[in-house]
Amino acid sequence: LPLSRRQMVEIAKALAREPNVLILDEATSALTAADVDRVFAVLRERRDAGCAIITISHRMHEIEEIADRCSVFRNGRHIETFAQGARAPSEIVRMMIGREISAHFPPKPPKRRRPAPLIEVRGLSWENALRAIDLDIGRGEIMGLGGLDGQGQKDLLLALFGVLRGVSGAVRIDGRPVSIASPAAAKRRDVGIALIPEDRKTEGLMLGMSVADNLLAASLDRIAIGPFVDRPAAAKAVTDAVAASQIKVDATTDAVATLSGGNQQKVVIAKWLMTNPRIILLNDPTRGIDVGAKQEIYRLLRRLADAGAAILFYTTDYEELIGCCDRMAVMYDGRIVRELEGAAMTEHAIIASALNIDAEARA
Repeated sequence: LPLSRRQMVEIAKALAREPNVLILDEATSALTAADVDRVFAVLRERRDAGCAIITISHRMHEIEEIADRCSVFRNGRHIETFAQGARAPSEIVRMMIGREISAHFPPKPPKRRRPAPLIEVRGLSWENALRAIDLDIGRGEIMGLGGLDGQGQKDLLLALFGVLRGVSGAVRIDGRPVSIASPAAAKRRDVGIALIPEDRKTEGLMLGMSVADNLLAASLDRIAIGPFVDRPAAAKAVTDAVAASQIKVDATTDAVATLSGGNQQKVVIAKWLMTNPRIILLNDPTRGIDVGAKQEIYRLLRRLADAGAAILFYTTDYEELIGCCDRMAVMYDGRIVRELEGAAMTEHAIIASALNIDAEARA
């Protein structure tokens, strides 16, 4: 099952026990808006029946919708408890991260001529999930992938990273045809693709292993001398990665499972950045992490783009698509149905395209 379905199964398991106290920790982070509405309807019924519910979330609009009272914690400390609606969102964010936020998203570069494509995709198809995808991403460009969840966005990322079998179509990098038959082929130096997967706990990390081991997992070939690891080079690479990505960790020998969700996600991203990728694919990278960590990831993406990387960024958060991306492609039923750029990137346009309303109107 996909992550969103697995999450619904876990919620159903908890509800089936008919608990007196129910604790949900980022339970909706992988769910679609329709799923969240269904879950919240059940939670309200359980609340009215006398169940005490604690829900932990970084999605402010969901807290506003479901909570009666709110408590803010930061770095293991209780900051304040207040009735829902008693504090403005900006006050809550300040309590969460301990400082004012000047801007949610980093500024985009001035409008310019579209750069020459670093990666060109033509006619990419896979079973019934991807249908003749054509896509170009230039150097220094953040390209968003929008649309309702389950319209082929995740399959597109997996196909470009060589995970799927039986993919047809053509991919060119720097104008040169390439064959990407496996993740090992995708991360070759002459290809240079990295994928930040959807579920960090099952797809991005080895939770029982150390932070250092996780960071080195994708780039061991770059610090090896024959069959042996160059330990001084490995130690320096880990230290540099922790500093560059601002990973908060007591010791890199600690198990990565001991880190917060935001710092775990930074480890996943840093691991792949250590391969020096030219093309970065991201599958919902800010899911389930706090506001401060999200902002750090937004700034990192813009720095990577400014340094010349081509970035393909999938998220179901329309605000992230509009705030982070230079262009976006909206998918419906395995196809790209519309590309949006500049002032055309509005929530209304994204939703209309995600529902294929424009195409139906033209038909």
